[in-house]
Amino acid sequence: MAGGSLHGVGISRERAQQYQGQVTLYVVVACMVAAIGGSIFGYDIGISGGVTSMDPFLKEFFPVVYRKKHENGHDSAYCKYNNQGLAMFTSSLYIAGLIASLFASPITRKYGRKVSIIGGGISFIIGASLNAGAQNLYMLIVGRIMLGVGIGFANQAVPLYLSEMAPPKLRGGLNMMFQLATTLGNFTANMVNYGTQKITPWGWRLSLGLAAVPAILMTVGGIFLPETPNSLIERGYLEKGRAILEKTRGTKDVDAEYEDMLDASDVANAIKHPFRNIFVRRNRPQLVMAICMPMFQILTGINSILFYAPVLFGSLGFGANASLYSSVLTGAVLVLSTLVSIATVDKWGRRPLLLGGGIQMIVCQVAVGIILGLKFGGDKQLSKGFSALLVTAICLFVAAFGWSWGPLGWTVPSEIFPLETRSAGQAITVSVNLLFTFAIAQAFLYLLCTFKYGLFLFFAGWICIMTTFVYFFLPETKGVPIEEMILQWRKHWFWKKIVPCIDEGVKQPDL
Repeated sequence: MAGGSLHGVGISRERAQQYQGQVTLYVVVACMVAAIGGSIFGYDIGISGGVTSMDPFLKEFFPVVYRKKHENGHDSAYCKYNNQGLAMFTSSLYIAGLIASLFASPITRKYGRKVSIIGGGISFIIGASLNAGAQNLYMLIVGRIMLGVGIGFANQAVPLYLSEMAPPKLRGGLNMMFQLATTLGNFTANMVNYGTQKITPWGWRLSLGLAAVPAILMTVGGIFLPETPNSLIERGYLEKGRAILEKTRGTKDVDAEYEDMLDASDVANAIKHPFRNIFVRRNRPQLVMAICMPMFQILTGINSILFYAPVLFGSLGFGANASLYSSVLTGAVLVLSTLVSIATVDKWGRRPLLLGGGIQMIVCQVAVGIILGLKFGGDKQLSKGFSALLVTAICLFVAAFGWSWGPLGWTVPSEIFPLETRSAGQAITVSVNLLFTFAIAQAFLYLLCTFKYGLFLFFAGWICIMTTFVYFFLPETKGVPIEEMILQWRKHWFWKKIVPCIDEGVKQPDL
């Protein structure tokens, strides 16, 4: 780096003990408004799974699936909804979101977090309108693509916004408002589906159209949100950035945190190509986490259970009303467990929640696999007792996810990157999340049909891997200021071999 500076290495010394301020109403309200962005993602996951189990929707757009659904016989119980067109309807959103998140990264960095939040909301409103009025499958798919663009921008900007606005000691809880909004969106969608499935033949249109409501709230709220001080300082608005920092912390004594932001901004402005910079050796730990955390989050199997909950329970013979009841139940469990995570993450830390949640999810996935393997399929139907046991196991799985990998799969990646690669890092996180969501959504019905109960054992195996990964490779980030996170990697038993010391970082070239 020019001038022998510490560019690329980040903060050179800890100032966390000097940070002043408190949690203010101003920052809480700002985080709550921004977190609404998570609700559009959750609503879509919940609403789409319910709509794809509604007969009028299937009859109009997927008649083959409709006929297969009403076939007699149990030999196709796992395969009733195995249709690539139906899978493409659900998964087209995610590939669109993946691409959109990559475009959102430079916009978020150059123009601020607010612009991406507002832009994502507008795109989602357009998509919801197209889906509600869809006259053919092509119109339906275009609407899904616009929804995907909205989610790509929102998921890129909102977690960053929350991590940057929150004070270090409560960053975990405030950041998890994104996941709480996601779970509330999912729960609301399940409740909406329960009501609209009784409205024939256009109830599914109401379900899809109501997706515009959280998007409108996010868009309007985004207009009035303050920009984060980190983004303002990075873009050269130093006085305005300090003023926002003082307002969010409730004190004018913010020198230590402001100095950290200035140091981070100096590094960020020296980096011309964030995506190229993120692949250099010194950023290897963050890159690995940006890839592994969202990948593992999806490979828990949660989206498969939530997205296809009505389909899954319908396939298992629960009936239309029972399947929606089950979906509402899992949605409520997810909301309550996320509240548990918000209350404990800044007390217990990230690692204990991830490890404990992982163990509980392994047990539950294995239990679901065993129950289905022994008591369902062929000419066997689940008894009421085993049906209740299956729902209990799934709810315990959802609860474990809700207080571990659900919120922390977003929180950890959003808080570990230095300012110069933060937007690019979040883009990778969102892209990986949506890529694996796309892959699972596209393949789940086929895998369920092919592997049957073995699919749940497949996910249990992945949860074993990710729990081991967390134990060995994820340092604790509780209470660490976001601009001092680089110091945690230098202390870790493994990553300190890769992240350079200050003296080593001086000689690194501009990127």
